[in-house]
Amino acid sequence: MDDPESLKASMSPDELRAAMRALGYRTQNDLANAIGVSRSAVSLWLEGKVGVPRPVAMLLRMLVAARRRNY
Repeated sequence: MDDPESLKASMSPDELRAAMRALGYRTQNDLANAIGVSRSAVSLWLEGKVGVPRPVAMLLRMLVAARRRNY
């Protein structure tokens, strides 16, 4: 089921920045600590040098969606 489109980076640097803002993470270190990765990994994702791993992208999208719901 992997088509060429699905093999591209799972989240753009701009989408990652927007997710960080939506979730209240002000720094790369804040996000890194919250999801258990190094600050340098977050830096590479934000610079577009390395793609955001698909599980990380899925997690961030779910957290943003949950935050937008009104309970």
